[in-house]
Parts: sequence; C-alpha cells; structure tokens
Amino acid sequence: MKMSRRKLRESIFLLLFRIEFNTREELDEQMRMYIDSKTDMDEEDADYICKKLEDILDHLTELDETILKICKGWRLERLGKTELAILRLAVYELLDDNDIPTSVAINEAVELAKIYCSEEAPRFVNGVLAKLA
Repeated sequence: MKMSRRKLRESIFLLLFRIEFNTREELDEQMRMYIDSKTDMDEEDADYICKKLEDILDHLTELDETILKICKGWRLERLGKTELAILRLAVYELLDDNDIPTSVAINEAVELAKIYCSEEAPRFVNGVLAKLA
C-alpha cells in the first residue's frame, strides 16, 4: 500500500458520500472513475477501498439504525449528508472493523468533519460516536 490509512479512509468517505446522489449500481462506476483519477493509488489500495466500501454498503441499514438510536429524535434526512457519511464510516469502524482502535476511529471521524463540514460538526460527530465507545 502506498497511501496512508488516513488517505485510504478519506477515499472511502468521499465515495460513501456519493451514495446519497447515486444508486448502488451507479456507485460502481463512480468508484472506478475515482480510482482511475488517483495517481497515488496502487492496486492494493484500490482493492482495500473497494472491499471496505462494499462491506459498509452491505451493512448500511444496520449502520443507519445504530446512528438513529444514538441521535434520538432525529431522522437521517435531518443530518447533513457529509456528517452522515462520516458517521456511517466511523460506526462501521467501531462496530465491524477490529483492526481499528476505538480512539482512532473517533479521532479520524472528527478530523474528517473538521475538513469537510461546518464548524459545529466535529463536536457533534465526537458526541455521537462517544455514545458508542
């Protein structure tokens, strides 16, 4: 692997974000286009990203149910699409990816929120994920 874990995670997040705007079938093409556009990505990185993304999408219903249990009184539609993608990835890492320590999953989610979301989002993401930890 050439890419850092952080860059791999960011790529998964960016592709996961696209599910809100594409069908699952269209996402396959989006994934290919994204991977083809990355000059710093080798085949091992691409395989890792595709495998993780597919696994997250296969568990999307359970991930969303977990997020809704934590965010009592909220609907998924009320969450920002960026925050939702970050939460889906982080909840997956917390519950289904034994290779990633809890503190790392939460910290990386907060860092993604700092880059891609509003000023309040990192605190929100941290608060939601802390309830799972």
